Amino acid sequence: MERSPPEEAGTRDPDALIRRAGVRGDPNRDQHFLVDDRVVDRIPTYADEMNLEHVLEIGGGPGVLTDRLLAAADRVTVIERDPTFAEFLREEFRAECDAGRLTVVEGDALSVELPDFSACIANLPYGISSEIAFRLLPLGKPMLLMFQKEFAERMAAESGSDEYGRLSVTAQHYADVRVVETVPREAFAPQPEVESAIVRTIPREPEYEVDDEAFFLDFVKAVFTQRRKTIRNGIRNTAHISGLDDPDAVVDALESPDDDVLDEDILRKRAGKVSPVEFAAMARVADELGRGGG
Repeated sequence: MERSPPEEAGTRDPDALIRRAGVRGDPNRDQHFLVDDRVVDRIPTYADEMNLEHVLEIGGGPGVLTDRLLAAADRVTVIERDPTFAEFLREEFRAECDAGRLTVVEGDALSVELPDFSACIANLPYGISSEIAFRLLPLGKPMLLMFQKEFAERMAAESGSDEYGRLSVTAQHYADVRVVETVPREAFAPQPEVESAIVRTIPREPEYEVDDEAFFLDFVKAVFTQRRKTIRNGIRNTAHISGLDDPDAVVDALESPDDDVLDEDILRKRAGKVSPVEFAAMARVADELGRGGG
């Protein structure tokens, strides 16, 4: 059977790609395919601040977003766990593979070796959104990622808002985070149970300093496990999470903090009202006085 001439990158119809792949999306396997071509056409337009020399896509599926990325980027690497989709991508985009513009890596994005990419643009499998995001964020590369709307809003939330939490502080430690578009359920087949959102992250240095990044992130995690309690009780109750040897010494020091960032009310606040800058200042005190016996 003679093969049809390849379509130009950026012009493939999402529904036609899914039909050619011959595999239906399966919600039980976290497979929801983006089929609204208006949404998929807009995604690369949010990458105007990004270097698209080598774009990483995670979870290529039937290649709907892959097609648009090949039209916008010099080179694309797709990591696809499903062998059926990996083989389909190599066949559907054979010309781009042969030209060295597309590389398809079959494997789990949580464990495979990542290429030296310049930006990541992906419609992530929702079940591993958090793990993937926090594998990528420390790499300091710009990203456009599709998440469940609730997760996306928590990533971008400011202190004092209902959505603000550990996820907000941790994500914004690495990058400026912005929700650039909300995507309705109807844009996918099969439809997920929730709305989605596209998040843009632009890497930058935080506006504060921490001596031990791992401890800072553990400290934030610990305090947010007690978000309904005051910071005073949060620090005292979570030493097993933060790694503090002497949480009382930290609380005593924060009673009259020797730091312009912190006021004397800091111990009476709850985690949701504490800014990342304040968390960093508290973590510096905790690192100095609460670890290794003070």
